[in-house]
Amino acid sequence: MKTLRLILGDQLNIKHSWFKETNDDVTYCLFEMRQETDYVKHHIQKVIGFFAAMRQFAEDLESKDHKVIYFKINDKQNTQSLTDNLSALIKTHNIEQFEYLYPDEYRLDKQLTSYCDSLDIESKVFSAEHFYTNRGDLAKFYEGKKQYLMENFYRDMRKKHDILMVSDQPEGGKWNYDKSNRNKWKGDVEIPRYKLFKNDISEVKKAIKDEDIQTIGRFDTKTFSYPITRAQAIDQLKYFCEHLLVHFGDYQDAMHTDQDYLFHSRLSFAMNLKIISPKDVVTTVMNYYRKYGDDIDISQVEGFIRQIIGWREYMRGMYWALMPDYKSKNKLDNHNKLPDFFWTGDTKMNCLKHAINNSLDNGYAHHIQRLMITGNYALLTQTDPDAVDDWYLGIYVDAVEWVQLTNTRGMSQFADGGKIATKPYVSSGSYINKISNYCGDCHYNKSKKIGDDACPFNSLYWNFLEEKRAYLGKNFRMGMMYSLLDKMDSQDLQNLKEKAQHIIANQDDY
Repeated sequence: MKTLRLILGDQLNIKHSWFKETNDDVTYCLFEMRQETDYVKHHIQKVIGFFAAMRQFAEDLESKDHKVIYFKINDKQNTQSLTDNLSALIKTHNIEQFEYLYPDEYRLDKQLTSYCDSLDIESKVFSAEHFYTNRGDLAKFYEGKKQYLMENFYRDMRKKHDILMVSDQPEGGKWNYDKSNRNKWKGDVEIPRYKLFKNDISEVKKAIKDEDIQTIGRFDTKTFSYPITRAQAIDQLKYFCEHLLVHFGDYQDAMHTDQDYLFHSRLSFAMNLKIISPKDVVTTVMNYYRKYGDDIDISQVEGFIRQIIGWREYMRGMYWALMPDYKSKNKLDNHNKLPDFFWTGDTKMNCLKHAINNSLDNGYAHHIQRLMITGNYALLTQTDPDAVDDWYLGIYVDAVEWVQLTNTRGMSQFADGGKIATKPYVSSGSYINKISNYCGDCHYNKSKKIGDDACPFNSLYWNFLEEKRAYLGKNFRMGMMYSLLDKMDSQDLQNLKEKAQHIIANQDDY
């Protein structure tokens, strides 16, 4: 039976069972499409990275004697539509059966399900064989529960997969070392130079320019530095274990003006394209820890493992449990626009300038820069979560909707009313100063609330609490802050509100 198998751009798993055997009656297809480049404006490095990784994957399949049809973005036969491309191939090659892997994006899942319903030939769908969990596992795990606490799921994952466990108890006596993972990096611990790959993407870059694909961000070189093959991803993982893991936990929340990556692994792009699996990552890290455990504290390893088997699997499961309604949630009723400086980095607020320029330069920012700098600011200025979603989905090379949406609309913007986060992640300037050096040479004074040189985060914070009291006043984790707000002099509060409202109305002046 002549079979056509579709591989999406984030399904580049060379270890998938599909590829264990070759079959002359099976043809694989991959498409670069305007359908995917244009539904949101993406970072230039994101488009380059996806196309480069996809092209390399097609070459790898062909080198293993698999039959592959690949449509580049500028190929004449490319209709730029997923279903139109598939229909053309099915007709041209007399395909008798169509097969695909479960997409991890609701939009594509719906498109392919509808398409298969319309076909006159047989169709089948298979697991992408990447995650620890299946799509519906989180919904079942939290069935009947009022709260979807990630910690409960994370502990269950540790037990189920026997990771950092001694019998049924957590190794080291604690489930979570988060309180040990909040150190400020002051330059006293040397950070090794990050591993750099020199993937030649000149042809991809030219095609994107020739086709006039509209992008954001910056890219001035001819090589792409993130791993685009399994071998490169494994090299990156080994480098992380040998040079960065020893201090990962200590400084995973830290931010510094001189460091873009600190001790982070730079594996998220490869993982989210399924180039390397979470099981590969966890197994390698655990093997290294078992071998060199005398030199590495458990807090470093637990902090990293939690990101992979806890946070990552949790966010994906919550996405499938809550979609499609989740994409339109706006429980705090926020409707302001993002300021222009989110696309330029041109602001006097030092923390935002560095976090945004890092994003524009590298298509990257670590989780605290995303959550407590750009996300914090967007929430305090009461930005429409639709605008925040579009920016986060576009700006980061590792952004695919299953992970972006739940983090942005849930954890960052609290637009879901608390399904993922138990409280909004908002702060004044003091917290930013606690975990970074951003405030040291900022135009604004982190300690001042009022005045031309007052840190905007300070007035925005108290104004946000006051304006959202109806939504947040009874939140058990916000009680202390509302108690402080209630004790504030009424005129002082009024002055703070006026300051905040001036900032919101004139954001690009700050």
